[in-house]
Amino acid sequence: MDTIASIFSFITTPVSWVIVQFHSVYGAIFGPDTGWAWGLSIVSLVILIRICLIPLFVKQIKATRAMQTLQPEMKKIQERYKNDKQRQSEEMMKLYKETGTNPLSSCLPILAQSPFFFALYHVLNSIASNDTIGVINNRLLESAQKAHIFGAPLAAKFTDSDAKVQALGSSITDVRVVTAIMIVLMSFSQFYTQRQLMTKNVDTTVKTPFMQQQKMLMYVFPIMFAVFGINFPVGVLVYWLTTNVWTMGQQMYVIRNNPTPGSKAQASYLERLNKNVTQHGKTRGRGQKAIVKAIVAKGRDRNEFERKFINGLTKAGLAAQADGNVVKSEASTLVETEDGTPAAGAAPKRQQPKRQSKSQRQSGTVQGGAKAAGESEPKTSLSKTDEPQDAKPGPKPAGGKPASGGKPASGGTRSKAQSGQRKGPQRPKSPSKK
Repeated sequence: MDTIASIFSFITTPVSWVIVQFHSVYGAIFGPDTGWAWGLSIVSLVILIRICLIPLFVKQIKATRAMQTLQPEMKKIQERYKNDKQRQSEEMMKLYKETGTNPLSSCLPILAQSPFFFALYHVLNSIASNDTIGVINNRLLESAQKAHIFGAPLAAKFTDSDAKVQALGSSITDVRVVTAIMIVLMSFSQFYTQRQLMTKNVDTTVKTPFMQQQKMLMYVFPIMFAVFGINFPVGVLVYWLTTNVWTMGQQMYVIRNNPTPGSKAQASYLERLNKNVTQHGKTRGRGQKAIVKAIVAKGRDRNEFERKFINGLTKAGLAAQADGNVVKSEASTLVETEDGTPAAGAAPKRQQPKRQSKSQRQSGTVQGGAKAAGESEPKTSLSKTDEPQDAKPGPKPAGGKPASGGKPASGGTRSKAQSGQRKGPQRPKSPSKK
């Protein structure tokens, strides 16, 4: 670690100068030799560096999402040229060039922050070795050695010997307890940051090897921090714990307000956006307009959550426009009062006819024909005639035709009601032969 830190010794002077400037401010409040003055100076250094790295962080988010989008195409290239590694690499580079994607962009914040991290390590290691460095002179060196954070010296390590810790004015127990707690917090914050990225901000509709790599890193990074953390001075642990907490908060903000399409975070965001837009009847702010504009531009390529959002706007009588605005749609919705009846001006609700049984349909047809106003009931073969009911038809003449006395009173005409009750023509019974 000392060898790596010496490589970045050229930046130790700017880092030490920034720490001294913050120390002069906090020293006037808490005292120049206190752990609060030196600890808050390191925390302020982290915040300053992370603010400067925000543009790189935004670029990292865009690069990560672009890589997630390209994963299916990359998988096809790997399967197509699995026996030709050179051609596979050429096609990959061609794909990156066409889409304007750089795989190293996702590592930019960490790479840009590394020189400051190792420079701070070099500064604190020099303080522990009683050596002046950068703009830290003998007076500031003596003040930094007296500074303790929760009883642990600023330059002490978990692996330091008891004699070295006592030379810094502390005990080995205090140093190891404080450093152990800070290492656990540092590893946990790194694990939680990676976990919320995997569980909330990953497109669940596409299964790619990229997700497996991220899942592996979720467990590898905390272990790495735990292993290397025992060799970090207390001041460096303060630095790394602060930057992890900053990353966790920054990640939570991005997941909430600019989630990855197709992720669980997008589903939650679109639900909140739907309520907000429905309540106010319009989109507010550039962020909301940009999200709605992107969803409208997708057309049929929208995912499940985006289609649900558009349908929610339609049910509320709103329509999303191509410019990201939301206006009232022309399609009117049915408005009902508290008792369930349609309000004035609303379209009447269509009633479905009740299903009737066969007997109800038959009786209803007969009764309807009998009750028709101004119409006489047509005579059918079932109508009552003047002939007695026990009258029998006459003898069957030759040729097989019934006698005139055996014809029905209706003259052979049949009503619709009769046709509905009986199937086919009914023949009078022939007289029994004796």
